[in-house]
Amino acid sequence: MFEELNELHRHKKPMESSRYHKQYIEGEADYYVGITVPELRKYSKQNFKKISLKDLDKLMHAKIHEYRLLALIILGDKIKKTDENQEKAIINYYLKNLKFVNYWDLVDASAYQLLGMHLFKIKDYSLLFEFSKSNDLWIKRISIVATNYMIRNREFNLTLAIVDNLLEDEHDLIHKANGWMLRNVGDKNKDLLTKYIKKNYNIMPRTTLRYAIEHYPEIERKKILKGEFI
Repeated sequence: MFEELNELHRHKKPMESSRYHKQYIEGEADYYVGITVPELRKYSKQNFKKISLKDLDKLMHAKIHEYRLLALIILGDKIKKTDENQEKAIINYYLKNLKFVNYWDLVDASAYQLLGMHLFKIKDYSLLFEFSKSNDLWIKRISIVATNYMIRNREFNLTLAIVDNLLEDEHDLIHKANGWMLRNVGDKNKDLLTKYIKKNYNIMPRTTLRYAIEHYPEIERKKILKGEFI
């Protein structure tokens, strides 16, 4: 497995950061080797069936960022082609290894594709509410990004409830994730989003607000940014 992956970056020297990544938490240094997401997805499509969860540890626990991202992409491909028992095993594996899902792109590549899909099926969202009250940045981001699966299935109240729990969080990555999910709600139900923004305008971070109304017409965006609602 690693020999094939090494071929994708054998002429590149591992770096502690890239132009797209920075260290958000002290002691959380990562190594990047420049494998692109399309390359990772291609590798997963070709190999996910023959890689067991036990074998996946080698990727999930690796210091190289792209290897952990690949592990999550593989889990996503596996869960689409599995039965109920195997799905539970995949979700249990994901939850057991959350400490390795420790960057925004790792969260965004797995939260709704794995956890969101599973919880939507079983209709039990208690774990997301628990996660939204965590002190861990990445666990909190998982709680809101996972709701994207529900949004895609036109279930919006969960997203709004999780945003309620996170709305006054101080971290920019939570502000952005909240705004992203609110924007997705608005794409399907603009009136609902507008009512939510009007109700929470005075406590909503500007970053969240700007992300949430990104798809509104320009004139309407400018009015809402000033606190003007029709």
